[in-house]
Amino acid sequence: MRGLLIRKLLSGLVAGGAVAALLSTGTSATAAPQDLKTVPFEVSGELPIYPKALWKNGSSGTNVRKVEARLVQLKLLEKRYLDNEFGTMTRSAVKKFQKSKGIPQLGYVDQNTWDQLAKVTHEPTQTELYPPVPVVNGKKLDARCATGVALCIDKSTRKLRYVVDGVVKMQLDVRFGAVKTATREGSFTVGWKSRNHVSKLYDSKMPYAMFFSGGQAVHYSSDFAARGYNGASHGCVNVRDLAKIKILFDQIHVGDKVIVYRS
Repeated sequence: MRGLLIRKLLSGLVAGGAVAALLSTGTSATAAPQDLKTVPFEVSGELPIYPKALWKNGSSGTNVRKVEARLVQLKLLEKRYLDNEFGTMTRSAVKKFQKSKGIPQLGYVDQNTWDQLAKVTHEPTQTELYPPVPVVNGKKLDARCATGVALCIDKSTRKLRYVVDGVVKMQLDVRFGAVKTATREGSFTVGWKSRNHVSKLYDSKMPYAMFFSGGQAVHYSSDFAARGYNGASHGCVNVRDLAKIKILFDQIHVGDKVIVYRS
């Protein structure tokens, strides 16, 4: 009997303690959790409802170019990224603009962001949207070389031109791959650089290599310097002027454009 009384007494103490703990914490139907986090927009259930994106990562077209041109006006985006494509750099510029205006840094353009951007910029001119194509010796270069930094490589004239914002800074003689190892044409970017590169595939030196398409790169070729156009590469863009490519190598950065075309 005595043991039963002790057990009842202990049960009462535990229950009382639990009630006291609940009362001391002020638990009620209206109490707010201490770890509640706010979100910038209306909430439905547990998920925030974000504003509709007008243009976002992956979008393309003329309207994207207009957004980019306005960001260029504000010096939030470099001219090289004025390309109709909403990519990483455009997204970064949009976030910088949103931060400057004290609005949520969504990284995409919603209606509010567009309204704010339009207020502080002017309607881009045709020249701002489509900078003039560089002209060399009375002949236009590829239009993709008109903005930003580009290695503009013309297979017809066998020339590589280092172009910055439409101005040709350097011109070099180049040669290309043979028929079975042709140098690919198109729009690329410098993926990586190697100052003292040696090809594992051909066991040949490729100093000052700037890779733009798989194993294809712009690099100095001692064979080109010695034999000229009597030889060919395995697909790379060979340069024979060692002094110039040394300078060029230090000017070019990963991400810069490489345009290989026929004029």
